[in-house]
Amino acid sequence: MRILYIDIDSLRPDHLGCYGYHRNTSPNIDRIAARGTRFTNYYATDAPCAPSRTAMFSARYGIHNGVVNHGGLAADRRPIGAERPFNYHHTAHQAWVDVLRFQKMHTAIISPFPGRHAAWHVLEGFLEMYDTGKHAGETAGDVSAEALRWIAGRGAEQEDWLLYLNFWDPHTPYRTPEAYGNPFADDPAPEWLTEDIIAAQRERYGTMSARDLPLGRQWPNLPAEIASRADFKRWIDGYDTAIRHVDDHVGLLLEALEARGLLEDTVIVVSADHGENQGELNIYGDHQTADHITSRIPLIVAGPRIAEGRVDEDLHYNIDLGPTLVELAGGAQRQGWDGESFLPALTGSEGDEGGEQKGRPYLVVSQMAWSCQRAVRFDQWMLIRTYHDGLKELPPLMLFDVERDPHETRNLADERPQEVAKGLRLLDEWLTERMYEADSPVDPMWQVIREGGPYHTRGLLDDYLQRLRETGREAAAERLAARHAGA
Repeated sequence: MRILYIDIDSLRPDHLGCYGYHRNTSPNIDRIAARGTRFTNYYATDAPCAPSRTAMFSARYGIHNGVVNHGGLAADRRPIGAERPFNYHHTAHQAWVDVLRFQKMHTAIISPFPGRHAAWHVLEGFLEMYDTGKHAGETAGDVSAEALRWIAGRGAEQEDWLLYLNFWDPHTPYRTPEAYGNPFADDPAPEWLTEDIIAAQRERYGTMSARDLPLGRQWPNLPAEIASRADFKRWIDGYDTAIRHVDDHVGLLLEALEARGLLEDTVIVVSADHGENQGELNIYGDHQTADHITSRIPLIVAGPRIAEGRVDEDLHYNIDLGPTLVELAGGAQRQGWDGESFLPALTGSEGDEGGEQKGRPYLVVSQMAWSCQRAVRFDQWMLIRTYHDGLKELPPLMLFDVERDPHETRNLADERPQEVAKGLRLLDEWLTERMYEADSPVDPMWQVIREGGPYHTRGLLDDYLQRLRETGREAAAERLAARHAGA
């Protein structure tokens, strides 16, 4: 069995053609989706980068593995303690990649991520590790060159392997080579972001908001601020071009597999670590919340035994994927995993007569690196509870109907008290169950808050207040100062 896992950083599903996007960003990824199964409600348990990948590779929630932040005590995996075995092989703590390794699969990773985040724990089970060496400054060609070399060598030699790749281009700063051009110069930007919404955003505060865009812009002609829909088009062109650039290199990988007669025998996974807000909640080009946009990610799987052209709309976590791949390869669930296999959803047996539904009844997702939030997705609703705002103008409770309002333009928390109450009950139920299962009595979210809040906004309050005042947002500065009085 061969598995090619393509992890595209900051890729939101609704900017892919196969998920209904109006721009032609992803013809090669769309080809994979057409011959496989696509998941519409697949969420990262913990965002952003390091918490998400730690959860995915460990098949454990951040509240259990301990990694929910990008710095401080909650950025390292919790030690097992006195019960730590000599190694994790064949124990409850074994990572799913290591399970595949002991099923005689050759496991390899091509990524700068472990070094960029000092997240060496994600390498557990990999026999080969190659760092592309640019600390996430890679473009798609840097990654695909190494992947093509690997496929031509080890990939052609071995019958059973897992190759995991990281592409980074859709992560700000958008770094597509200028010579690539803009394939979307004549395509309109998404219509949901209106001039009225932009005008309201410009009077508010928030890191990476309409007047405080991410620094280090590399894609040519990116705006310094979002003041109009014309600015938004220039901004979103940079993001979408980065996706299309990666997609071209995904096509090169497909061609290489096909040329060696491996394509039909390879399970191909396309996913991401998190999404990317592009104006939603007044956040541009970043992943700072536990909302529908940051937490929902694509999942496309195609290959042997995978149902063709199937769309699964059930609720799933990213921690469920590893156990699913292990079961597909003939392995068994480990006791220490929170993730649960949804293999019937891949093979098409889910929902058949006698088949078992494998979706979750509801999902709880978290963010602790840019804000401290937990959110619950149930029915068509997303309820977000904010414990620390990370210097963003967010209310304590937000409720969105993500089926009718996927861009989160209308907070219904005051209008739908019954749904808010249900969401809070589900959050409490989830937290109680997770803490009952946990090895530690400490919820890592409160550790983050005690250390000074989310890592990326610690110590920035005074400087940001000054910036707000210097840019004519005195009223916004007063609201932020009042909210953080005594901090």
